[in-house]
This record gives sequence, C-alpha cells and structure tokens, in this order.
Amino acid sequence: MSDSSVEQPTQPLIEHLLELRRRIMWIIGGLVVCFVALMPFAQQLYSFVAQPLMATLPKDTSMIATDVIAPFFVPVKVTLMAAFLISLPHTLYQIWAFVAPALYQNEKRLVAPLVLSSFLLFFIGMAFAYYLVFPVIFRFLAGVTPVGVNMATDIDKYLSFILGMFVAFGTTFEVPVVVVLLARMGIVTTAQLKQARPYVIVGAFIVAAVITPPDVISQVLLALPLIVLYEAGIWFSRFAKPVTRDENDDNAQPPATV
Repeated sequence: MSDSSVEQPTQPLIEHLLELRRRIMWIIGGLVVCFVALMPFAQQLYSFVAQPLMATLPKDTSMIATDVIAPFFVPVKVTLMAAFLISLPHTLYQIWAFVAPALYQNEKRLVAPLVLSSFLLFFIGMAFAYYLVFPVIFRFLAGVTPVGVNMATDIDKYLSFILGMFVAFGTTFEVPVVVVLLARMGIVTTAQLKQARPYVIVGAFIVAAVITPPDVISQVLLALPLIVLYEAGIWFSRFAKPVTRDENDDNAQPPATV
C-alpha cells in the first residue's frame, strides 16, 4: 500500500481535530475573559443570588458557612456560573461554526432559530424560577419551620439547591424547541402530539412533584408552564414541515465528509 493512500484519508481527520481544538480554545478563552471581568463583582453577584432566601428570613437571621473556605469559594462559583451564561452566545457560535460545514442548507436555516430560541427559553426559565418560584418556595419553607428552630441555611447547600432549580426550569422551558424539532425530523406529527396531551399533563405534574419542594403552589408553578409550553410547541409544529431525503439532496452542496 502506498504512502499516499494512507495519508489521504487521515489528513481531513487531522484538519477537523485541529479545528475542534481551535474552537474549544476560543470557548475556554471567552469563558475566562467573562470570569475575570466579573470577579470584582463576585460579592454583589452572590448577594443577588441569595436575595430570594434572605428576603424571607427574619431580620436577625442570616445564612451560615459550615466550611472554612465556603465564604470564598461560593461567590467564586456564582461568578463562574454568571460567566458561563454570559459567554454562552459565544460558545454556541463556536459550536455552530464547527458543525456548519457538515450541514445542508435547509439544516443551517433551521439550526440558527433553534439555537437562539433555546438560549432565550433557558434564560426565561431561570428568570421564572428566580422571580416567581423561589419566593414561593422559601416563604413556604419559612412558614413550616417549627417553633424554636432557626432557619440558618448553609451557603454552599443553598447554592447547590438554586443551581439545580435553575437547570431544571431552564431545561423544562426547552419543551417547545424539542417538540418542533421532533416534528421537523418527522418523528411525530401534530395529530400525535395532540393525542399525547393527557399523558403530557400527567407527566408535567409528576416532574413538578419530583423537582420542586413538597408544596402544591410551587409544583403548580412548574407544571402549568410545562403544559403551556407544550401547547406552544404543538402550535409551532404546524409550521414545521418534515424534511425528506430528497429535499436534502436538492439543497446546495452535501455535507462535508468528516
């Protein structure tokens, strides 16, 4: 076997790996720049994140730190989370720039709106949790605290709790994107989505019961948006025509070989 026959198929792979490394370095660089720029505001960012709980605690009560290094690392973690969110558009662009050459034209037209809507819906889900759900949850927990018990929450455990809630609400708000994508790929039809509505309603309340604390109000605050978002996904799926193989073949150039 000649040397040219061995080098020819491996060369494109090396080029793709180098391009992938370059995109990853740009992603890390964007995250680092945002993190360094936000570090002077670490305490203010933590105060903002802690506000929903602090607003429900008695005036003579505050959160505690059971770990020696928690007062330093918890604000740093909050800053890192904020840096990740701020740099997320840059991260998504780098991912898009890497995969775009392997997509058909109709796929490129679909990805950009999906990425933008996913980004916005995730932020809306986080804002919904922060401004509407957290106050309800913490008022409920403060109200059921037994007499004589001081509700002094550890800052590290508090951060873990709100991060989990942010991810849960941000992810669940992606329901319309998932529904439209499934319809676009031809996996489900609008009629099938409508038939699944009763199961989705039951599933929404089950998911809400698992994710949120055991009070009815916070569970409803998650289940109702899930149902509304599913209905929005059904409405948008009416305009998501499934893509056939023939359409892909007719769209400009085929994907680049990886």
